[in-house]
Amino acid sequence: MTTLIASDTLPGGKHWSMMLWRDSRLKLTDIEGGANVGMLLYNPLNLLERYNAPDTLKCQHTFKLTEGHCLYSDMGRIFCSIVSDTSGWHDSVCGNATKTSVAEKWGESSYQANRNDWYQNGHDSFLVEAAKYGLNRRDLAANVNWFSKVVVADDGAMALDASAGKAGASVELRFEMDTLVLFHTCPHPLNTSASYPRKPVRYEILDGPPATEDDANRLSAPENMRGFENNRIFHIGCGAGA
Repeated sequence: MTTLIASDTLPGGKHWSMMLWRDSRLKLTDIEGGANVGMLLYNPLNLLERYNAPDTLKCQHTFKLTEGHCLYSDMGRIFCSIVSDTSGWHDSVCGNATKTSVAEKWGESSYQANRNDWYQNGHDSFLVEAAKYGLNRRDLAANVNWFSKVVVADDGAMALDASAGKAGASVELRFEMDTLVLFHTCPHPLNTSASYPRKPVRYEILDGPPATEDDANRLSAPENMRGFENNRIFHIGCGAGA
């Protein structure tokens, strides 16, 4: 059983951050369809430890992220597990749109001229949230893009599958260690919409039970069993017990 702690809706083209504790859950819901949620993860006890996309993908032998997968840090620990997913495909290779790429697609925009309707981008959104915790440009890493399905053609060209984003799709993350979460709802870098997309996302913070020994995420890959063991050892060192 899980207990709802807090919830809110983040409008499209915005950014936010929060601290989530071990065993808490974060549920994201694409309200209208076509949303994108860029996300970065850090260890609040050591901000040099952050989400590692290459290790996350290669150790689980996957190109996409979905239910049963875990998100790894660059220290071989697991930040969180995807315990529920009705979307089925999330991108972890394409990174962020930038101020330049957004201007090229949708025109110049600024807060001074457009106030809250200005066209924000994922890269600068992460920088704003990162600065709140003493982080800067050099601390950014390859990020997750929730709700974005990226397909690859025979020639290697990647494209965003705009038809894959369904209204009401959700993904739920269980955090296996205390985690600093930065996220935004800015457009995916491969988005080809004719107008700047503003797709809202509902987020819910829940309290819930920890992973059991027969947990599906723990057992979905041999590497995940080692990742959970690394977490166990880490938490013993933090004085948090096994």
